[in-house]
This record gives sequence, structure tokens and C-alpha cells, in this order.
Amino acid sequence: MNKDQQLSIFKHIINTKTVNDNEAELADYLAGLFAPYADQAVKVEKVHYAPGRDNLVVTIGHGGKVLGFTGHMDVVDPGDLSAWETDPFDATIKDGKLYGRGACDMKSGLAAVVVALLELLEQGVHLPGTIKLLATVGEETGNYGAAQLTQKGYANDLDALLVCEPNNDLHDVTYACKGVVDYYVTAVGRAAHSSRPENGVNAIDHLFEFARLAKAKLDQFDQEDPALGKLTHIVSKFNGGEQINSVPSHAVMAGNIRTIPQYPNKAVYEALNNTVAELNQQPDHQLSILYSFPEEPMGGNVKSSLIQEVQATANQVLGWKPTPTVSTGANDGQEFTQADKEFTSVIIGPGGDCSHMPNEYVDLTAYYQAIAFYKQFAQDFLTE
Repeated sequence: MNKDQQLSIFKHIINTKTVNDNEAELADYLAGLFAPYADQAVKVEKVHYAPGRDNLVVTIGHGGKVLGFTGHMDVVDPGDLSAWETDPFDATIKDGKLYGRGACDMKSGLAAVVVALLELLEQGVHLPGTIKLLATVGEETGNYGAAQLTQKGYANDLDALLVCEPNNDLHDVTYACKGVVDYYVTAVGRAAHSSRPENGVNAIDHLFEFARLAKAKLDQFDQEDPALGKLTHIVSKFNGGEQINSVPSHAVMAGNIRTIPQYPNKAVYEALNNTVAELNQQPDHQLSILYSFPEEPMGGNVKSSLIQEVQATANQVLGWKPTPTVSTGANDGQEFTQADKEFTSVIIGPGGDCSHMPNEYVDLTAYYQAIAFYKQFAQDFLTE
């Protein structure tokens, strides 16, 4: 495959509008790219999530070690179009960079691994093992696709997983990530005139009580992970009340917690649930809690064999050894590593620090380097 063909696939992926939806159209396109190789032990599966939203699983080969690659097909909304110098869904090349929504996060990584696998098939490279591409829906809004594929067992045979998210143009490799817990607490009170507050129940006051008690409980989670640091917690949203001269009868607060392996999400749920239960024992207290976007922390070993193998291949292909790093963000790998089989997951891919921004771009040199790296790593990992 020449560079024009490699670029054409990338552009098509960018131009497919998958703003938190419509991944099925992109899954169909990618499935069509692999369809001609059905006679080379290539299995293509579309896994339906919702109308217009299909995950894609491409399995190449059978037996031996199993190497997974994953990338998500959805992108965030481009936002204010006047802030863009180009059409976010018309891939545009300027000064050696490709601009478009998802160019960095993370359609460049997805395109690079797709091209790498197609080239292995095109060239008839025999690998004594199995490659599995997991292209997912809904990563930007909750890792829904990865969770679904994990529940269905698609990650149960993996021996290693490369998440092709942007990571300093392949100069870094991330081996550990904090988990995420988003929560919403609702308090129900009773309205009354503000001049007679004793006749009402102030829902906002009850949320203040919750926030104070929850902070005290979570402050006790004071161990520090050597790589990821401490668990963090913020109250990030607050909404309540009807008008300024009424006792508020309803209020909602939201918070965000980043967890570490020492305090997995289960420990956080227990602490917050107990706080709600304690408050509801008091007169006139009626609180409830809802969780969303839960991701377990992903611990890792900076000296793992997978890190060493990534560095060795990168040094051979790219001329440098990626620096091991950790992340406070979430990624699909945290879902896949909840599979029945234990395996190591790392993040390495093209792209820098312009994710979710107007005029998002990727340096095309990094895109072509990622193709070469993924292609060689698959060979190195499965033949060692």
C-alpha cells in the first residue's frame, strides 16, 4: 500500500461523521476493507450496540498468542464551527498536518492500525498467532462499546492489548491509569415561603451535609499509589431550588472521583452509599445517589515485558524508546482489562495535546510512523 492509499483510508475515516453516534457507517466501511481477505483466516464481526451504532471485531489468524489492538470510532462534537479554519468533517492537509475532528483523538490511531493490518494481509505475512482489532462505539461518553465487548467475552483470550490513543506522537507509552466515578446525589425537600423556613425542608442544606460527610470519608483514603498518586474528589456541579424566596424542595449535586488501585471503585461506592444511608436515617432527609461513567483504575508495572517489547520495537522502527507514563484519564483499555483473563494493556499512538479542540490535527509523519510501528510490533510480539 502506498502513502496515497494510506492517506485515503485515513481521510475516509475522518470524513465519516461519528459524533457520539453513527459508528455503524464507519464499521461498515472498515469491514469492507477486510472483506477481500476472508480466505486468509480473517473473521469480521459487527456487534450491534444500538441503532446506528455497531462495534467491529476483526480477527486475523488463529491459535498461538493473541495480540489486541483497540481504537474507538466515535468523536466529540466539533463545537463552535466558526472557531475552525477548516471543515471538521472534510479532512484537510496543511503544512504536513491533517486537520479534522478526530484527527488526534483518535482516528489517526485507528486508521494507522487498520492500514498496518491490511498491509500484513496484503503482503501475505504469516504470523504464528492471532491479531484482534476491537473498534468500539461510545468511548467518549462512557466506554460503552468496550464494556459490551468485554461482557460478551471478546477480550477473554487476549495476551496483550495496545490502545492506539494519542500519546505524544508515540514518544510515550502509558501503562497505568486512574479510574473514574461520576456520581449524582438528589435531595428531595419540602417547599415553603422563605419567611417561614420552619415550614419547609431545605434540599440544598441536605446536599451540603452530604458533601461534608463524603469529603470526610474520602479524605480517609489517604494511601498514595507510587505511579498514580492519590485518589482525588471534586464536587463539580450543583443545581437546586425554585426561586430566591422559597425553601428549595429539590436539589442535585454531581461529583467526580479519580480512583487508584489501593481504593478501587467498589470502595468508593460503599463510602458514598453509606453516607446517603446515614443521612436518610435523620428526620425529613430523602437522598438518593446515581453513578455514571464508572471506570476501574488500571494498575501497571513500568518494568513489564510488554513495555520492554514496545520500547524495543519502537527503537528499531522509530529510532527512540517511548517513555513510560501514567494517566489520570480513562480509556477503553480499562474496560477490556476487566476480562476473565489477566493481561497487560498499554497506550501508544499518534497525536499530541489537541484532543477535543477546534482545529484538531495530527502530524502526518506520526501517522505514517504509527503504521510502521504497529505492523512491526504485531510481527515481533507474535513471533518471539
